[in-house]
Amino acid sequence: MPSSVRPAANTVADAASVIPSLDAAIEELRAGSRTWSALTLSQRIRLLRSIRATVATEAEDWALTAARAKCLDLDSPLVGEEWLTGPYATVVAIDAYIETLTSLRVGASPLDRLRVNTAPGDRVRVHAFPTSAVDGLLVSGFSGEVWLRPGVTLADAQRKAGLGQLLPNESGGVGLVLGAGNITAIPVLDVLYELIAHNRVSILKINPTQDPLAPVFGRALAPLISLGLLRIVQGGGEVGAALTEHAGIDHVHITGAARTFETIVFGRTATGKRRARPRLSVPITAELGGVSPIIVVPGKWSDADLRFQAEHVATMRLHNSGHNCVAGQVVILSADWAQRERFLAEVEAAMARAPQRPVWYPGAQARLAEVADEYPGARWSSGHTRAVIEVGTDADPTPMETTEYFVPALGVVTLPGNGQEFLDAAVEYANARLTGTLGANLLIDPDTEAALGDGFEHAVAELRYGTVAINTWTGVAFGIPTMPWGAYPGGTLEDVQSGIGVVHNALLLDDVERGVMRGPFRPFPRSIGALIGPGTFSALPRPPWFVTSPGAADGGRLLTRFRIRPRLTTLLGILESAFRS
Repeated sequence: MPSSVRPAANTVADAASVIPSLDAAIEELRAGSRTWSALTLSQRIRLLRSIRATVATEAEDWALTAARAKCLDLDSPLVGEEWLTGPYATVVAIDAYIETLTSLRVGASPLDRLRVNTAPGDRVRVHAFPTSAVDGLLVSGFSGEVWLRPGVTLADAQRKAGLGQLLPNESGGVGLVLGAGNITAIPVLDVLYELIAHNRVSILKINPTQDPLAPVFGRALAPLISLGLLRIVQGGGEVGAALTEHAGIDHVHITGAARTFETIVFGRTATGKRRARPRLSVPITAELGGVSPIIVVPGKWSDADLRFQAEHVATMRLHNSGHNCVAGQVVILSADWAQRERFLAEVEAAMARAPQRPVWYPGAQARLAEVADEYPGARWSSGHTRAVIEVGTDADPTPMETTEYFVPALGVVTLPGNGQEFLDAAVEYANARLTGTLGANLLIDPDTEAALGDGFEHAVAELRYGTVAINTWTGVAFGIPTMPWGAYPGGTLEDVQSGIGVVHNALLLDDVERGVMRGPFRPFPRSIGALIGPGTFSALPRPPWFVTSPGAADGGRLLTRFRIRPRLTTLLGILESAFRS
């Protein structure tokens, strides 16, 4: 581990014992902030390329260390998740930042090379993905849009695009990044966004669940560390508390739970209640979780459609064993859909047959017990670790609607209606009843979407979520660096919902309201029908992030290798892996 990475003990009984090392790290970052302010855009691009090289060197160790930390068998196809949500997500983000800084260096706007039009409600819509032929090939059939806040003009967007890099010599000071414990790219991506978007150097406090990755992060981010732009510390809650209260910290960013956010901002009384007034004296941004809906719009689906979309729902819930802030948690079905029972049976079967894996996140077993107590009628599988729960008349939906379970528990609610009537009711239910505003998912067949016309787009506009995914999972947008990631605007210190601010956002856009990700309803070869009728063509037989994909490990590894160093042989391997799945 580089000497500039300063780990504290994993368990700190006395925070005062680590204060001297924290003081020294923050002082070094203060000097590093001045170094960053002096760098030109060309020098920053070269630095990003250096980081890309060190991340590439560490990619395999990163993915396999993460898999071992999550108790995965290294022969499991699920190891592919650790490639895609670790080194892959980091490499593509660095490439996107390099492209944006390159545009700014020559006086261009990051928007100049993109298609821009309007979305419902007087919104500017930026077509942010794909941005290259490679994107269109590797993630075939998928597209992403950034919707800006109502009333923002294209001229406003062009003028502000670039954020901190428009004034590169203005320092954002020293920030504290409290890293997430579930997805390994999150702390790294948060550090990069703080630096690029806000000219803010960081002290990164690693979540104890990611302690095994501290040496990997130290080596992967060595170029930042050597210039004094990053320091990494480990430790328990005491270390985090000492840092949030440290006089040398100018800003805090956290990815975590709303309760942790409240504790940082307000503190708690001796009885555990949140204090009335904020005690945090510096600004804070946050990406927090919530209860994510999966709205299934009724239509006439084939048997293959039912099975594929059931695997899709299972992926939304079971990816990373359900330990995702944007895991789908509540499926919203129509009581009048003739295929409702068949689809629900397929979902239960897909949940049961997905590869076995540990429920590994701290506290998860207690959460599963909580689910069992609250919903004795739940249907369990996989050794009593996965649950499908129909809530409504016989079971109180409130716990499922208001508790982010963070485990493989999938709720199902039923609303009346078909077509636009059902969709509008489902949108209202998701907005009014479900806790949080991070991500919402919509599944709709091409014929039904075409029949709804503008009504469908207006329903999307009504969803108050930071990312809306149509025929894909919001988690896919997490891995697309030109898409924003964060809560729907409106969170406050007193009512934070799913957070404040956005990250990723490699186009460095201001006034972001949401991201909208779109995918194909049918995979290849059934997607061929979209070439002559409604729908979206895709060359992917099954997306590599599906938990049911037997070639996911090879797919994740090869996709990462291709992004690091594009080669025809690697591309052919990706295609072979995809079709074998």
